[in-house]
Amino acid sequence: MKAKTFIIAALACAIGLTACKDEETYAEQKEREIKAINSFLGSDTYIISNDGLDTVLHVGVINPISEETFEAQDSTTDVSRNEYVLFTKSGIYMQIVREGVGERLESGNTARVIARYIEYNILSDSIQSRNDIFYWHTNPDIMEISNRYGTYSATFSTDNGGGAMYQTYNSTSVPTGWLKPFPYIRIGRQIEEDDRIAKVRLIVPHSEGTQKASSGVYPCFYEITFQRMRD
Repeated sequence: MKAKTFIIAALACAIGLTACKDEETYAEQKEREIKAINSFLGSDTYIISNDGLDTVLHVGVINPISEETFEAQDSTTDVSRNEYVLFTKSGIYMQIVREGVGERLESGNTARVIARYIEYNILSDSIQSRNDIFYWHTNPDIMEISNRYGTYSATFSTDNGGGAMYQTYNSTSVPTGWLKPFPYIRIGRQIEEDDRIAKVRLIVPHSEGTQKASSGVYPCFYEITFQRMRD
């Protein structure tokens, strides 16, 4: 009887040790995320639709630049060289594809902004959500954003049931990474034929992403346009 009890205890211990070995620590998950981002930077990435039939976006090989270089270039990124500025404190990479028309959101002001986007999970190599398709044309994601002395905060509107981000994650929280471009872009509307609204590309680590990304420790790539709503 004692021998049988010992064998059962030994098996339980072995199973427990195997489970602990197989379960990643948070540090290991972060290391995996860093490796995935570095691989993404150096890959000539084409984002393919989840049905595998269409190329949605060509990201290309990314040329990271420092914040010092970014500032020296008047807070712009050279799209012809596929530059992305790395904000070292947050780990966010940003490319300003278009600065946009209109005005920047000044301190003390608020605005309602239409955001159309593609969200690509870098770790799983798949599109996670998007609202740049016809289905969401009449119900885009609307951000209510404010600037308080250079600190930006925003929530997603739930009007008409909310947009793709709200319905995907059941949260009004706007990822912190989405707010990073606002000191550097203008939010207006296309009035003249040549007017082009703001467009950015972002690599957002889990700590600056959605609640799901934060808990799952995975990075996402975003392409987003921002357009001010009519008053």
